[in-house]
Amino acid sequence: MKLGNAYYCSVQNLLSSSLLSKNLKIKIYITIILPVVLYGYETWSLTFREECRLSVFENRVLRRVFGPKRDEVTGEWRKLHNEELRYLYSLPNIVRLVKSRRMRWAGHVALMGEGSGVHVVLVGKPERKRPLGSPRRRLQGNVKTDFQELGGGCGDWLELAQDRERWRALVSTVMNFRVP
Repeated sequence: MKLGNAYYCSVQNLLSSSLLSKNLKIKIYITIILPVVLYGYETWSLTFREECRLSVFENRVLRRVFGPKRDEVTGEWRKLHNEELRYLYSLPNIVRLVKSRRMRWAGHVALMGEGSGVHVVLVGKPERKRPLGSPRRRLQGNVKTDFQELGGGCGDWLELAQDRERWRALVSTVMNFRVP
């Protein structure tokens, strides 16, 4: 996240420039800033707080890209509301992007089989004693909740991932599904 902020600060003059089109500014965001922010996202186990931080970061960048809006009633300039940003930015938000790509990666890992080391890391259970406090979020739990949240139903995601075509269809519908 820190490097994403650094890249954002380095290009914020471009993002607020009136000489560049909004489409070009969005391409700058997608090609320069977003890959830095999402480095290693497949293995993240996002908490609600981290999801909020990612959304706040994306809204800050999009407010810079789209600029202020003139209020019709008072004639004063104001910041764009989150709903207006979602309407203007037609691509899926950053949290949706992380969840769908994480599901796509989990499908690849599920197809690798139980013998691969990555599959053991994704699905395996730790053998040591659990420390005090609430259990840490595990990647498999995140994929399972993403699967249920995004319309997978109550079935097992590992079984569905074995059917490549159905899994690919599920992940593509997740990407194209517009949810706030």
